Amino acid sequence: MEKRFHLIKALSSLLWLACFLAFISPRITCAQALDASAAEQKPDHEALGMLSDYLSQAALQNAELEAAFHRWKGALEKIPQVRALPDPRFSFAYFIESVETRVGPQRARFALTQTFPWFGTLDLREDMATQEANAHKAQYDAIKLKVFYDVKNAFYEYAYLAQAVQITRADIELLKYLESIARARYSAGAIPYADVIKTQVQLGRIEDRLNTLLDLRTPVMAKLAAALNRPIDTDFPWPPAVPVMLTTLTDRELFNLVGEYNPQIKKFEYLEDAERAGIELAQRDYYPNFTMGIETILTDPALNPMTPDSGKDPVIASVSINIPFWWEKRRAAVREREAKHSAVTQDNVAFKQNLLSSMQLALYKYRDAQRKIDLYQNTLIPKADEALAVTLEAFQAGTRSSLDLIDAEKTLLEFELAYVRALADQAQRLAELEMLLGKEIPCQIHGAVLPKHTILKD
Repeated sequence: MEKRFHLIKALSSLLWLACFLAFISPRITCAQALDASAAEQKPDHEALGMLSDYLSQAALQNAELEAAFHRWKGALEKIPQVRALPDPRFSFAYFIESVETRVGPQRARFALTQTFPWFGTLDLREDMATQEANAHKAQYDAIKLKVFYDVKNAFYEYAYLAQAVQITRADIELLKYLESIARARYSAGAIPYADVIKTQVQLGRIEDRLNTLLDLRTPVMAKLAAALNRPIDTDFPWPPAVPVMLTTLTDRELFNLVGEYNPQIKKFEYLEDAERAGIELAQRDYYPNFTMGIETILTDPALNPMTPDSGKDPVIASVSINIPFWWEKRRAAVREREAKHSAVTQDNVAFKQNLLSSMQLALYKYRDAQRKIDLYQNTLIPKADEALAVTLEAFQAGTRSSLDLIDAEKTLLEFELAYVRALADQAQRLAELEMLLGKEIPCQIHGAVLPKHTILKD
């Protein structure tokens, strides 16, 4: 037993690294699932590579995660303490006035005693401490999942911002192109100057939106820096893309895996086992403890040297037990442990209910984002791009006004921004599902790069 706990102590730091690597490696595998033959998926591969680096930094640098690790390590150190016997007691007494006996005067007394708890008490204490240490380990795993979710959530929000800035800049170029056409039409006397003004007003609005997005970069980077425990003014490069991640698990499979992998559920189960051991430990207090001792008395030689056994030191063996007399105190201790066990059990039930409802909502948002991705990518954006091209041709022919042209441009811009918002949402919700589930969710990665506008291809 002693060797086992020394081994736990020596390998605790290695367990931390092993837990981290076990969590990170599936994420790298998911990144490697990209189809290298598709050139449009390279930005997704780069984005996941950046995210993997950030997760590695968070695992090594996050202060909250390190604090949880030390709490777990401290809980492990409690195990050898509670399974040990109480310290032996040595006592010494000196007779101020010696006691005269037949064999001589007694001068001093030495005693050594050792207390032994009732049978099974130490095993229950060890079991209780072990389960509490397991609960701290589960809490560490839960915090690790939360830290990784915070990193992913901030990273995907930053990636959305990068895509929104890129789309807005492309829209500004498009509006400048439309403005040049409007100016040419005005110079030819085909349209009034008001049409040119409308195009310039829309251009000013989009430039203001771009400035707003660029100003938003600082707080978004600060959120990512906080998750990585880095200085709040750390500058991060723009993420190249937000990938489309399709989970290979059904909803039923995800819900079936919750109880197996979620560390918070495991924590409550460990605490239930600890309180169950606590109940038995409180019941052991009805039984006495044993104290065994050995004692000797220092005796001087008798006045008559011919006295048999003159100066012989007596040796005394003793056994004592405490009397568990105050039973109401012990009944209260048992009731206390039973109440704590019931509280932990109900906490577990409540947490499971909240967890399942959170998973239902996260799954809905994930499926909804996936539906929107497919809708915008395959239907709305191509149609809006085509409508803009047709409206431009009609504007040049004089059958449409600049207001129609600006409406078509607005529609395309809003669809593209909604598309990248859906991309970020599905990535963030998948990250949330992984945190709730307690493990990496197998997924397929697909490219999500917007095609170039039809009227700008040339």
